[in-house]
Amino acid sequence: MKTLYDPETAAQIKARMARLTPESERLWGKMSPAQALAHCSAALEVPLGDKSPPQSMLGRLIGWMFRPVFSNEKEFGKGAPTDPSFIVAHECDLPAERAKLSGLIDRFVAGGPEGCSKHPHSFFGKLTAAEWGTGMYKHIDHHLRQFGV
Repeated sequence: MKTLYDPETAAQIKARMARLTPESERLWGKMSPAQALAHCSAALEVPLGDKSPPQSMLGRLIGWMFRPVFSNEKEFGKGAPTDPSFIVAHECDLPAERAKLSGLIDRFVAGGPEGCSKHPHSFFGKLTAAEWGTGMYKHIDHHLRQFGV
């Protein structure tokens, strides 16, 4: 399975991000391309240790049962729920959001598994560094596929 810790995988993700334009047509969902990148940045800030959202009550109760979805081989499905703190409803600037996410990806790769935060995921709970690497790849891939890139 691909992981965002891998420099080649990260480069592929950034090349796909470069193909996004403000006019990129979404295949599902409500976010614009810029909002999707801002959303991915907000999520990536958790394993980087920049944000520490609390684990939801629902996550505490059943998140552990769904944890394999975050890091297995299967792509994320359309319309999956998201942490409310990661929802981006305001307008965003695509070049600025692309640059921000690119920088966060570079930090994630440079830090490697050893640099990954020990803070739990807001739904799935405690994750290993390997699960964060796979899950972050799958999350960004999901939103790039949302726009056909």
